[in-house]
Amino acid sequence: MRRLVVNADDFGFTEDVNEGILRSHLDGIVRSASLMANGAAFEDAVRIARRHPGLGVGCHLTLVQGESLSQPGIRLPSSLRSLLASPPTFAEARREFQAQADRITRSGIVPFHLDTHKHVHLVPSVLDAALAVAQRLGVGWIRKPFDAPFGLSPGLRACLAMALRPWRIPFEDRLRKAGCRTADYFAGFVATGRLDAIWLARLLRRLPQGVGELVCHPGICGPQLLAAETRLKASREVELKALCSSRARRAVSEAGIELVSYRELAAAGDAGAA
Repeated sequence: MRRLVVNADDFGFTEDVNEGILRSHLDGIVRSASLMANGAAFEDAVRIARRHPGLGVGCHLTLVQGESLSQPGIRLPSSLRSLLASPPTFAEARREFQAQADRITRSGIVPFHLDTHKHVHLVPSVLDAALAVAQRLGVGWIRKPFDAPFGLSPGLRACLAMALRPWRIPFEDRLRKAGCRTADYFAGFVATGRLDAIWLARLLRRLPQGVGELVCHPGICGPQLLAAETRLKASREVELKALCSSRARRAVSEAGIELVSYRELAAAGDAGAA
């Protein structure tokens, strides 16, 4: 069986991004979204989530971009490079993540999965902080951000898998010890910024059996997004069109894919990868 969570990141970033995520849910194949507690359009995202309970919501924890919630008035590092130049300690990351998670739960949102902006939980101390917050919230699903490039030849895929093994195995061990689950595979990251309808349909037809996550970044290129600090602007509309396209829906049907949210996986008790 193929079960796929198509998850939209950056929910709460701007209102035009929120509108794109909503459209990709109502008219497309998105079933889940990751909410940024420090996003400029957080309250707008919460209103959308309340009106559309079929959209599963998780925490999109961030240590890059925007204002700190644990230290109001302090800006987080502006880039991933800046963060990695001076990585946070476990205590610092946990404090910020907990403040963000608390804002989400105070809004009435019950998160069912957890991931991080720019995949910063690949840093071991940050992953441990994210897992501590997940355990406190009772969130069982954590993103495993090791992309599966299904468009590559089997030989190249095998080489890439071996190259990632030194990072992937310790990552999965930490999740296993914390009692958290992750999808069997993760896809879409390498296509960020260029995910069009043709690429998306081709990927959907190549997905393996099991439970997978496909990350996406839909949005509308409106005034707020144009003014925001992000490289993903016009590309968000391209992704929105792809996610709502007949090509994508046809590929889902022909591949026998069941579209689900992490909320549905949690309710069904699906195991996913250890």
